[in-house]
Amino acid sequence: MILEHKGIQINYNVQGEGDAIVLLHGFLENSSMWDSLIPEIIKKHQTISIDLLGHGKTGCLGYIHSMELMAEAIEAVLAFLKIEQAVFIGHSMGGYVALAFAEKNPDAIIGLCLMNSTFEADDEDRKLLRTRANKMVKTNFKNMVRMSFTNLFSNESKIRFKKEIEVGINQALKTPLQGYMACNEGMKIRKNKEHFFKSLPTKKLIIIGTKDPVVEVDIIKKKLINSDVEIIEFPGGHMSHIENTKELTYNLMHFIEK
Repeated sequence: MILEHKGIQINYNVQGEGDAIVLLHGFLENSSMWDSLIPEIIKKHQTISIDLLGHGKTGCLGYIHSMELMAEAIEAVLAFLKIEQAVFIGHSMGGYVALAFAEKNPDAIIGLCLMNSTFEADDEDRKLLRTRANKMVKTNFKNMVRMSFTNLFSNESKIRFKKEIEVGINQALKTPLQGYMACNEGMKIRKNKEHFFKSLPTKKLIIIGTKDPVVEVDIIKKKLINSDVEIIEFPGGHMSHIENTKELTYNLMHFIEK
């Protein structure tokens, strides 16, 4: 389905009936990443999976896709669908977007899951990596996308899920250069939302991979001590929907029904 928004098209999919579950993919992904999970959710609920700015079949809005700008696109879709409240599940960058949406629309959130994601801002090293990646991708797009996507997996998973990784890379290569760069710039400038996330008065879940090369697992766990945020750990990297499909599905369904 297509929605016109600020002169571009936003691609989204609606399946099932019942309470709304909003699914937000990560960097170099699109709404197809949820294909293994949606059949289980729509047994009792409605899913809304959205291609974020510069990804999938959704267009770009300039050269910096801030998390707030992407959250506005989510607002437009949900307003069009007349959905006032939902459970949000965001993978990686999708979690950052979900936090930006929640900060502006706290009453719309009846559950928030950060899946292989964080409330932390980029540190200086991560910002530098993003800047370097945006320089390199201009002349070596395919190799940069392949490397960026593959490095999200643990070493064991790179071997075990070689076929699935190739499928994911083929999807990632559909991301336009502008989309790659604009989202990297947007992630680089995002703010720390630790206090907001911890104080949000709804059910909250963080799913982390113990070998995640992107999320600082020990820091996240330390900062959530004595909070009401549930933490679930999987023995994998950054891509739990591929590395831990069955366990992820079970735990997300439990969170949704909680």
